[in-house]
Amino acid sequence: MALATLTARVDEKDKSNFDSFCSNVGLNTSTAINLFVKAVLRENRIPFEIAQTPDPFFSEANIAYVKKSVQELRNGKGTAHELIEVDDE
Repeated sequence: MALATLTARVDEKDKSNFDSFCSNVGLNTSTAINLFVKAVLRENRIPFEIAQTPDPFFSEANIAYVKKSVQELRNGKGTAHELIEVDDE
């Protein structure tokens, strides 16, 4: 079987931590990458879930706080202010 080189850019710290992890579990980095490639080809998908980290602004607690604040403004408690844009340049 002919071998080919795969090149990827990763953060230096991530590479160092990955190399350490691989060493700790008895693998070298190349073997770990090959395991990943084989799993992708065998399963015809990324072999783990890729989830987007939710935006904390839209958390249930924050949405409840915003709704409560809006209701307080509608009830006359508080002061509504116009947005003042500042030119930083």
